[in-house]
Amino acid sequence: MESIAKLAAKSAVVIFSKSSCCMCHAIKRLFYEQGVSPMIYELDEVSNGKEMERALKRLGCNPIVPAVFIGGSFVGSASDVMTLHINGSLKKMLKDAGALWL
Repeated sequence: MESIAKLAAKSAVVIFSKSSCCMCHAIKRLFYEQGVSPMIYELDEVSNGKEMERALKRLGCNPIVPAVFIGGSFVGSASDVMTLHINGSLKKMLKDAGALWL
């Protein structure tokens, strides 16, 4: 879990994803459309992906992907991010984390 925390702190927005996951694709697109360039870790394309999946599961990620971190803090999965987007909280979180300047 320590490696997840270190990776999550490297960028304002970090997404742990799988390249074949449609919800992951939707969440990445949402951030791109907001003008945010997240750091993305495709767990099915990195050598320690299975280990990272286990760490995310221990962290409480359910489903495991997409797992979104903003400002180094775990925000949640696709449904959590969409809820924040719909209620207007996501943009403020992105601004506070330095991912958006507008």
